[in-house]
Amino acid sequence: MSRTEKKSSSDGETTPQAPLVNESIRGSKSRFPKAGSRKESIDPKTTDSQSQNKIPKTISDLAKTLTSETELGSRMEENEWFLQKLGRKAVNKCLDLNNCRLTAADVRETVALLPSLPDLEKLDISWNDVIGGNLHVFTQQMHLVSKLKILRLGSCRLTAEDVRALGQLLPRLQNLEVLDLSINRNIGGSLNSIAHGLKSTSNLKVLKLHSCGLSQKSVKLLDAAFRYLRELRTLDLSCNKELGGGFEDTAGLATLEHLEGLDLHQCSLTADDVLSLTHVIPLLSSLQELDLSANKEMGSSSENLLSRLRFLPVLKSLIISNCALKSETFTALAEASIHLPALKIVNLSWNKCIGGNLKLLLETLKRSMSLQVLRLSSCSLVTEDVALLASVIQTGHLARLQKLDLSYNDSICEAGWTIFCQNLWLLKELTELDISLRPSTFRKCGQWFRHLLSAVTKLPKITEIGMKRWLLSASQEEELQGFDQDQRSSIHFDHGGFQ
Repeated sequence: MSRTEKKSSSDGETTPQAPLVNESIRGSKSRFPKAGSRKESIDPKTTDSQSQNKIPKTISDLAKTLTSETELGSRMEENEWFLQKLGRKAVNKCLDLNNCRLTAADVRETVALLPSLPDLEKLDISWNDVIGGNLHVFTQQMHLVSKLKILRLGSCRLTAEDVRALGQLLPRLQNLEVLDLSINRNIGGSLNSIAHGLKSTSNLKVLKLHSCGLSQKSVKLLDAAFRYLRELRTLDLSCNKELGGGFEDTAGLATLEHLEGLDLHQCSLTADDVLSLTHVIPLLSSLQELDLSANKEMGSSSENLLSRLRFLPVLKSLIISNCALKSETFTALAEASIHLPALKIVNLSWNKCIGGNLKLLLETLKRSMSLQVLRLSSCSLVTEDVALLASVIQTGHLARLQKLDLSYNDSICEAGWTIFCQNLWLLKELTELDISLRPSTFRKCGQWFRHLLSAVTKLPKITEIGMKRWLLSASQEEELQGFDQDQRSSIHFDHGGFQ
């Protein structure tokens, strides 16, 4: 598996508009007396005590007030300069210092910002190695941003001491909704403090612990905390290879009745884990995204689990790639998928048993009117499979498809690619197509290439066509160059080049 890339997540955050630092400066300056302003008479008999308290009683008091306001304005200007130096700014209620290569001095200056950001709701300091070993500097001042809703500390090389400091901190963040600690390998060994702190974050909606060195014991600790996280919407425990066996006899996961996204890919799930999840996952009726990829034990033990996916009526994304599915498990999945009309993303790549058996998904492909992404890479597809897919396209059942991946299926003959390309033009929403060959395989393009070019001229949204290791003849290269000139488009053909 490739290293997880940094990406922005849609956690329901509102895109901020106005710079918070500038607002604070304007706010402080507005309290200064304006030159030429009209003086108002104040009758001590009619003015209430509250108004009197707001007026400096002496020239000395007035001087102190002005000095304080001036210092605040100066401090805010220094803070804004610091952020500009990093190429960032505090926008509205968000401070994003993600991947800024912070130094120890920068950390101290960032902490100095916190008193001027009392309404801060999002803090992202991910991908800054210097945070590791220095998180306590933040936690000591985090009480100043008690309204914090989103905290991201991904890939910060957090130490065991950092993790413990964070577990003292969590109970004080009563408004926390998103906690991302991904790619911090030392969290697994000190998870007990995090799990204990999570029990006080009842408003938490997103918890990401991707690649955190979690173990079987970690799952038990988290399972005890799940009972307090009834509002949780997204749970990511992926890429924790020592986690396998931890889901045996767990019940807390079943209490997450509002859970919408569950990611357990590459977790070395055992047959007993799968058995436990067989009883839990069908109870998560709000589930919209499920990723069980790269768990090889699923191939021979997940028949019952996959058959019960039919009880997830709002499931939109189903990713079960590289799970070594067997014929019986794929059959169970195909039968269950008929009952999942909301599916938008289906990824079954790297499951060889699909080759020659794509017909089992025929009814699903016909009924999934909302399907947008279909990935069948390296599934040992044969010519009959592609012909079946072409017939489904011809009848208009995949009209909303946007991304189609048929790469690394080298057993499809020229006749199969021809009939596929002849019907490709019907996918009017298609933006990406990948029919690349395996790295070890090179083949010459047949006559189907001309049908491909013809289809592309009728696809208004297509931008990317993967054709790696397909070799073009001289005449085909000329056709492609002529196509580029005629279409004057931004379509990128990624092919094996001229030969």
